[in-house]
Amino acid sequence: MNLENYIRDIPDFPKPGILFKDITPLLAEPKAFAYAIDLLAAHYKDLAIDAIAAAEARGFLVAAPLALALSKPLVPLRKPGKLPYRTYSLKYELEYGTAELHMHVDGVAKGARVLLVDDLLATGGTMKAGCGLIEQAGGVVAGCGFLVELAFLNGRGVLKPHEIFSLISY
Repeated sequence: MNLENYIRDIPDFPKPGILFKDITPLLAEPKAFAYAIDLLAAHYKDLAIDAIAAAEARGFLVAAPLALALSKPLVPLRKPGKLPYRTYSLKYELEYGTAELHMHVDGVAKGARVLLVDDLLATGGTMKAGCGLIEQAGGVVAGCGFLVELAFLNGRGVLKPHEIFSLISY
């Protein structure tokens, strides 16, 4: 199955000059979505990981079924004010401003190996912040996985030295 057939291009979104890679056609086709999760699970099945983490919101769409497939706990990384318990936090820079991620203080045990996943790797800013949050909690980043990678934006370079895997690369 060619997963690229389920990624739709949306020109000029969210602003002029951007070609947005829309994963909703993939999500709308259960066989294609299941296949994508199966490919990620197959890639990571032998990797020593203790948990899977993802930033809201689209990262959850990949992380939740992958965590179930690998029988691993899911650690949500959320925006400020969205988690009810004490949290670690990390502020980071984006192309268009700043953002912040939070994680429950008991979300990752010290020394736990955590796989971070998201729908898309672009510039790497959000994933780098996620990695930093895991490390702040005393965890170890085991790798970073994506459905789609925009290789021309060099997000891999931002995420070095972490292992990066993506199903589709543009």
